[in-house]
Amino acid sequence: MTLKFALLGAGRIGKVHARAIAGNPDAELAFVADPVADAARAIAEQYSCRVSTIDEIAADPTVDAVIICTPTNTHADLIEMFARAGKAIFCEKPVDLDVARAESCLKVVRDTGAKLMLGFQRRYDPHFAAVKKAISDGRIGEVEMIQIVSRDPGAPPMDYIKTSGGIFRDMTIHDFDMARFLLGEEPATVYATGSVLTDKTIEGVDYDSASVTLTTASGKHCTISNSRRATYGYDQRVEVHGSKGAVSVENQRPVTIELAAGDGFTRPPLHDFFMTRYVEAYAAEIAAFVSVLKDGASPSPSGEDGLRALKLADAALRSAKQGVVVVL
Repeated sequence: MTLKFALLGAGRIGKVHARAIAGNPDAELAFVADPVADAARAIAEQYSCRVSTIDEIAADPTVDAVIICTPTNTHADLIEMFARAGKAIFCEKPVDLDVARAESCLKVVRDTGAKLMLGFQRRYDPHFAAVKKAISDGRIGEVEMIQIVSRDPGAPPMDYIKTSGGIFRDMTIHDFDMARFLLGEEPATVYATGSVLTDKTIEGVDYDSASVTLTTASGKHCTISNSRRATYGYDQRVEVHGSKGAVSVENQRPVTIELAAGDGFTRPPLHDFFMTRYVEAYAAEIAAFVSVLKDGASPSPSGEDGLRALKLADAALRSAKQGVVVVL
């Protein structure tokens, strides 16, 4: 049976998910809704689906699932609406910027029995998935230390920064999810520092450079390094050290050739944007969501995973502002 999807939001991440749905043999993009008519129409024309409204989609019994790619401040309301309408839901992170609002939303999800999967696509990147498999297979023994490097080529515009929830809720939240994914234990303490090193205009609004240390009750720890200015490209690396060895992921490049000549070795530049770096991951997470709907498995990452990552982001912000270790 082919599952019918509706896309809510036809912006840049909506386009990525539309492509992933269209490329999945078990899924059909049936509807798209966006207040920007031209954006919705462009998706509809490209993928032969219908432009609709959120209310019409919620009431349509033929719709199996929705993909929520709308602004963050709409996520919780839309999740609740479609949970009550009996639809399965894939939503980009976060559920909400406020922990209490996210918790009340997830209660509706539990009460209705709706399937909810959160968009932490890095779990489905084949390279990071291979790291997780090496850990699960016992190849490096017990995890002891993790280092995560996540640096963007450039900062987003001020209008985005003001509504994003800040670097910890917008950017580091992906690293918090990855830390939980790889540690195998929940962090017990959070210590974070933040600075404004790349753009003084955001002073007092947000940080553009941050470091975080997460420590579990058993003493495992993860360090995260974030920057909004990586002049050399989109920097995404992970190393996991264990009792029997280590496993790591280096930066990926669009082209993997290496040229050797008399003046040394040269390689192509890194990816310059998350949408090109994680093309495979976006397709894989939608494929996983389709499998959840067909096989009845539990969604991963779940709404609870999103809530835990948000709580870590809040703790990191409090730590950075107050200069203290936050005990969870």
